[in-house]
Amino acid sequence: MSKTQWFVRRLTRQLWFRSSLFAVLAVITALVAIAIKPFIPVSVSGVVGSDAVDKILTILASSMLAVTTFSLNIMVSAYNSASSSITPRATVLLLEDGTTQNVLATFIGSFLYSLVGIVALGMGAYGAQGRVVLFFVTLAVISMIVVTLLRWIQHLSQFGRMTDTSQRVEEATATALLNRLKEPCMGCSHWNGILPKKASRQGVFPRKAGYLQHIDLQYLSDFTRENDCYLYLTVQPGSFIHHGSPLLWCNHALSDADLQRLHSAFTLGEQRSFDQDPRFGLCVLSEIASRALSPAVNDPGTAIDIIGRAIRLFSQPVPAESATVRYTQLFMRPTQISDMFDDIFTGIGRDGAALIEVQLRLQKALQALALIAPHRYAVDGRRHSQLALARAHHAMTCETDRVAVERVSHW
Repeated sequence: MSKTQWFVRRLTRQLWFRSSLFAVLAVITALVAIAIKPFIPVSVSGVVGSDAVDKILTILASSMLAVTTFSLNIMVSAYNSASSSITPRATVLLLEDGTTQNVLATFIGSFLYSLVGIVALGMGAYGAQGRVVLFFVTLAVISMIVVTLLRWIQHLSQFGRMTDTSQRVEEATATALLNRLKEPCMGCSHWNGILPKKASRQGVFPRKAGYLQHIDLQYLSDFTRENDCYLYLTVQPGSFIHHGSPLLWCNHALSDADLQRLHSAFTLGEQRSFDQDPRFGLCVLSEIASRALSPAVNDPGTAIDIIGRAIRLFSQPVPAESATVRYTQLFMRPTQISDMFDDIFTGIGRDGAALIEVQLRLQKALQALALIAPHRYAVDGRRHSQLALARAHHAMTCETDRVAVERVSHW
């Protein structure tokens, strides 16, 4: 996606965005009754008592403020619990949870709706006909609040727990990983890392240090066509870059205006993002397993669950046809399977080296991946199998356990 699309997508995931949108809609809804009251027959105005709407809106205003505060306390507790007991890197997915954002937006919107309605009633802006419209709209708002509360109660039974958070990380990683397995070069031409002589003289270096969160490849491709040049990208989303590491090399001389344009295609941040960076999701899953395997937690079941999630992620069906090169004048080194395996399996193999149940599951998982896609996973699967076996021999004190792991590790 383009940088603008990526920015809009990140913006709409923010907690304040939906709350602000619902708040604006609530104010508009409360004022609609003033606009349409001329179309309400006078005879209908007697259906609703003069004080009925006032009392309902007062109850809504007081109760929604309390419910919103209570919900915020629950959210903060869930975030703190996930940060301390799971991993801080996963809390961003909890913040982007759609159900939670809709619940808070509904409560805040209902509070503002009732508040605006009370103020407008006090000013006499509705009249008898407007009160009828406001009454039926208020009934609809109450129905929406009841449904939202029921969904919120059901959602809270799983929100922020280990299984729920691990599932969110897996889902966030799945799309990015599948796209990277299909297109290891992200749609660019394959590059072996060797620069042509002309390209080695003109590089684009970052102006600050940080993690690369997004690359606008279409923007860079348009630049190459306009200037009839080739760009050799040295980084991928998730890379930590600094002033001494080039973003790309170009085979043509670049002016200051060209450098400004090329810099705008790269988005840097203080933290990594799940969107274009599948390795970040794998690292987060490994952190969850490592924390579960720490002596303070001692939860090998969670580590075994993470191994199962890794199998599901890597066993996603990838089209057999070769990756399409959409940006022929952009060159990028492909993502290495070895790096991905290191991200997810190294920590589990190290921290679970002394646990027979973890080692057996890890060995079987690596063998399963090698059987699923031998051309893609066999070499690195065997390498990690031998690494895990070596760590197990060093950490295990029981000879029977060592023999069992060694028996399973023979492919």
